[in-house]
Amino acid sequence: MNATTALVRHARDTRLYLFLGLANWFIFLDHMPNDMVGWMTPRHLGFSGAAEMFVFIIGYNAALAYAPIMLERGAIVGATRVLKRAWQLYAAFIVLFAIYVVSIGDVATRYAAPDIIYEFNVTGLLEAPVRTIAHGLLLQSKALNLDLLQLSVLLMAYFPAALWLLLRAPTLALAGSFALYLAARQFDWTLSTFPDGSWYFNPFCWQLLFVLGAWCALGGVSRFRARLRAPVWAYLGVAYLLFACAMSIAGRYPAFGDMLPIWLHDAFIPNDRANLAPYRILHFTVVALFATRLIPKTWRGLDWPVFKPLIVCGEQALPVFCAGVFLSLAGHFVLVTGSGSPLAQILVSVAGFAIMTLVASYVAWSKRQDGHAIAQIGRGASLRTG
Repeated sequence: MNATTALVRHARDTRLYLFLGLANWFIFLDHMPNDMVGWMTPRHLGFSGAAEMFVFIIGYNAALAYAPIMLERGAIVGATRVLKRAWQLYAAFIVLFAIYVVSIGDVATRYAAPDIIYEFNVTGLLEAPVRTIAHGLLLQSKALNLDLLQLSVLLMAYFPAALWLLLRAPTLALAGSFALYLAARQFDWTLSTFPDGSWYFNPFCWQLLFVLGAWCALGGVSRFRARLRAPVWAYLGVAYLLFACAMSIAGRYPAFGDMLPIWLHDAFIPNDRANLAPYRILHFTVVALFATRLIPKTWRGLDWPVFKPLIVCGEQALPVFCAGVFLSLAGHFVLVTGSGSPLAQILVSVAGFAIMTLVASYVAWSKRQDGHAIAQIGRGASLRTG
């Protein structure tokens, strides 16, 4: 299957928005450590989590959005459109970073809770505020919960070259991405943060998942689809998911982990998230294959009202992600300072989902109004020139 055919086939796949919305909800829950509802997120049930889902899908969607432009209007025009999106992500990160760190500082001062500054990795504001902000502008922030958006900025800025190669030599592009991944893990390549440490998501490793998503969108996985339908692969996949779940539980409960052989324990615990361990990629791949098989593109359930909140949150992923960062901060503060009861945890989680859905719905409505206004202007101009 060539790239053009794949783009036509995969255009407007509602499942992408469903899973991206689900990833945003899971990320919101994962950012609140004292929330029992977060126990249902993928990272507590296996090796991979919502971050893998998020990065893979934005890579997939980026290929669907910008490959047609590069094919029809040339590499330069396509690259400028991708870089425009990277700039939008960067602008969102800067605004989010500024408001986020100020909010944390205000909460710490207003409620006499200085520990929150250390918990969210913004101590640099106390010791060197100007340098901390300057390094934040250079994507060297270590503020907690902003790392995934920071990673997305860099991946999108790098994507024009990757997309150009994917459209001409997809196998070579994927092989190059894999080689970079292996080299980064072997030689400890990463990027630094201020005042110390390194990126929570190593971009030299996580780029593989982003490129893999784009490669799949351009038809790369179609040649393996028939082979993977054999029953033996399903049995092996289920066995691996059960093994991953058991190892994840062992990582959270030391008493269980101590019962494992040393070689097995040390191979999977702690779970190497920063450098995207191979077993995390394999786990995500198995989950993705099962999900796409169980929920086909033509499934009528995608039109059910119950899934509408998730789908709209996936369609407006950037504003929803930004809203989720603030909501997780607010929810965490409410749970820490309040009763923190199971009922409170459920209410905070449901309220977060509701607000994220309202944000997504408003942004979608606003975009429709802008589109309607532009169409009206266009019709008016046609009548005047007619």
